[in-house]
Amino acid sequence: MLLDRFYPDEDVDSVYEINFQERKQQGVAGILFDVDNTLVPHGFPADERAKKLFAELKALGIQVVFLSNNKEPRVKMFRDGVGYGSYIFKAGKPNPRNYIKAMENMGLERPQMLFIGDQLFTDVWGAKRAGIHTILVKPIHPKEEIQIVLKRRLEAVVLFFYRRKKKKEGRHERD
Repeated sequence: MLLDRFYPDEDVDSVYEINFQERKQQGVAGILFDVDNTLVPHGFPADERAKKLFAELKALGIQVVFLSNNKEPRVKMFRDGVGYGSYIFKAGKPNPRNYIKAMENMGLERPQMLFIGDQLFTDVWGAKRAGIHTILVKPIHPKEEIQIVLKRRLEAVVLFFYRRKKKKEGRHERD
């Protein structure tokens, strides 16, 4: 189906509910993160929850790159706030070029990677084009820029079909 290209490999309510120790045991060695509305509300600095998460990832030895379409001051402020990882700003998502660059800079292969973000048409589609496993999270805050609000309406259509397919596949597994 045409919409499949936008479907995440997984979806969860929040990045903060993911068991990263388990992911490490499954072979994940690097994670690419979107920042705004994935980790904190748009434009917000790193909060205590984010700082704790990235301290955990550092302790686990999981490499991190923040991959954002935002400008450098925004992305650098967040990275400096959590005190871990590197970043690529003005990443041009969904172009897969910087997803691949980040993975190569970490010295990792696709099976060792995750991408976590809140948008289908930039975050998920770009990571899928780069061959990286994707996890879609719900946006942290409803207040967004107008261009994102418009994309969210289109995403709602894609998510409807994604969830319908997921539900249907779940029924088949039990039959």
